[in-house]
Amino acid sequence: MEIYQLKTFVTIAREGSITRASELLFLSQPAVSAHIKTIEDEIGFLLFERTPRGMSLTDKGASLLIKAEQLLALHRELIHEARQLKGKAGGKIRLGSNRTPSALLLGKLLTRLAENFPDIDVQLEYGSSAEIEAAIRNGALDGGFFADSGGDSAELMKLVVDKFGVYLASPLGWANPKDNIDWQKLASMPWICPATNSCCGQVAEHLFEREGFRPHKQISVDHEKVTRTLIAGGVGLGFLHADTAEDAQSKGELVLLGEVQQEVNVFFGVLLDREQEPLINSVLSVVREIIQ
Repeated sequence: MEIYQLKTFVTIAREGSITRASELLFLSQPAVSAHIKTIEDEIGFLLFERTPRGMSLTDKGASLLIKAEQLLALHRELIHEARQLKGKAGGKIRLGSNRTPSALLLGKLLTRLAENFPDIDVQLEYGSSAEIEAAIRNGALDGGFFADSGGDSAELMKLVVDKFGVYLASPLGWANPKDNIDWQKLASMPWICPATNSCCGQVAEHLFEREGFRPHKQISVDHEKVTRTLIAGGVGLGFLHADTAEDAQSKGELVLLGEVQQEVNVFFGVLLDREQEPLINSVLSVVREIIQ
């Protein structure tokens, strides 16, 4: 029974879904299923039952989960202690970045790490802000950049590294930005909305609640480049980060109806109880340096 297999077991138990676990662990679904089957073959009983709502722990699986979580915590402590004894930050660190990060900050971080800590090997993974934050929580990533989604973050140590505004954008000819916005009229048009657990998804939900309407038709898209293309193609209204929105308008692709959120924080975050690990502490020192 390997540590990586136990990480898979714990992640499925927390998420209740092989699909979700595979996304957070950056593994294929067959690989995730194979990890669980290997453990079950070794211990001789089932860890999960498949239900219409996903993967549910068996009674024996629930008992084993407690020990698995304790073992993973001990494994992290062992690695931490070994690195302290070594006295120098080195090894592999897994960092995540959302799909629309501050490219300048990310580039500076990777450059400074290469200069100041040449023994640190960075493994960079990309995903949505929600995926990055969840992967940090479950240990699939050591740290990463993600936008504020407004959720509970008591387990995380977060540094504000950037901010951005969010605009509501419309295809050309759908609405006049100089007129007062008729929200009920816009509600009858198609809207392109990201997942509600994303930063722009939260912005959308707050807008709908504040203005007292909900679009009759919503198209779910979680990639800003795709959203920009669809708006420009006349598919629907949508939300864009300020830099993307202003660039698209300057090129005559769409019109901006207004800034619906003036300030969304972008964080670099790590688990609070891992902040002092040598590798993570070294990365945090560089992040603090580049945002000063």
